Amino acid sequence: MPDLQTELPGRRNCGKMATVFAFFVDGGGLLHTIVIILLGLAVGVLVGLMGIGGGIVLVPAFVYLLGMDQHLAQGTSLVILLPPLALGALMLYWKNYQVDLQAGIACALGFLAGGYFGGLLAISLPSRDLKGFFGLFLVFSAAMLWRKTEARGSSGNANA
Repeated sequence: MPDLQTELPGRRNCGKMATVFAFFVDGGGLLHTIVIILLGLAVGVLVGLMGIGGGIVLVPAFVYLLGMDQHLAQGTSLVILLPPLALGALMLYWKNYQVDLQAGIACALGFLAGGYFGGLLAISLPSRDLKGFFGLFLVFSAAMLWRKTEARGSSGNANA
């Protein structure tokens, strides 16, 4: 068994707990595959339940559980999200008439261009800076949601 204090091949030095976890799931074995499938299942439920982008959960999980570099985690997250969103959650929302197709297509066009230019920018940043920006984005998002929840809660309207 390798020294768990050292960096695993292809992984960054990610702390003892994550290193131990990454050691047991690294290498594409059965346990690795099971962990990845369970992670995908959990994220799929969150996407369908709350309408969140799976990257909010997947990227930190890839970085801290599997010891991936921030760039690798974000790129892997992008590959994973397209088919399940198109075939899974969207189908159910469509059947229940909960999709504005015109707004979705217009936003998708902007998303395509924005994703390309955002990817160019992300690739040019050091992994440490990219991780910091990702963390700030999550904190900002959480603060905005919390603020909106607090404002609605004080109005007395449960359906707002």
